[in-house]
Amino acid sequence: MRSFFSKYKFFGIVLFCISCIIVYLFYDALKPKKILPIYQPSMVNSELVDSTVQYIKKYHTIGPFSLVNQNGEQITQDDYRNTIYIADFFFTTCPTICPIMTKNMADIQSRIGHDDVKLLSHSVTPEIDSVAQLKKYALEKGVDDRKWNLVTGDKKQIYELARKSYLAVKDDGDGGPYDMIHTENFILVDKEKRIRGFYDGTKSEEIDRLMEDLEVLRSSYHKD
Repeated sequence: MRSFFSKYKFFGIVLFCISCIIVYLFYDALKPKKILPIYQPSMVNSELVDSTVQYIKKYHTIGPFSLVNQNGEQITQDDYRNTIYIADFFFTTCPTICPIMTKNMADIQSRIGHDDVKLLSHSVTPEIDSVAQLKKYALEKGVDDRKWNLVTGDKKQIYELARKSYLAVKDDGDGGPYDMIHTENFILVDKEKRIRGFYDGTKSEEIDRLMEDLEVLRSSYHKD
């Protein structure tokens, strides 16, 4: 009896391994694939959404823009055409969450490694963040100009982008007409300019979640 089992031991191990592979393949095939939501203004905290768009429940996209980056170049939506990108709002003199957010954005920059993914950081204090100031900040933080634009420009335009397009900034600051208190949110935008995710840019586990969702989004554009 012992010799019988010894004789077929190898065969049994191979059969067991094949069975495990088959079970895994069936499980993987039946497991629902992750699909990212398409965020609409009506789905987001009303504090972060301009009252004129809070009612929108479908077809929301990022509006057109024209701003200036750290190299003095005009940056528009055309520079992000057919591109997945990650956006945020910051200012260079922020002493609290911005250094953490910038560090994490730099980490994302080092991890994306794809021509179809870019980064876009908007200054909420454009009157302070001149092109020269942005360039200095970019050099200090290791910004790769090919992947990441730090932009400044007209404050009204940035305000409207923040609250009507990206749904990521509060307006209860010092009471100015376009005053902004930026959040820690990173915003994942797809090639159709739709918002596909919000992430806390100060937390490493949220950055990992963003990277996972980024791969889900990228793979959705590479289906056979």
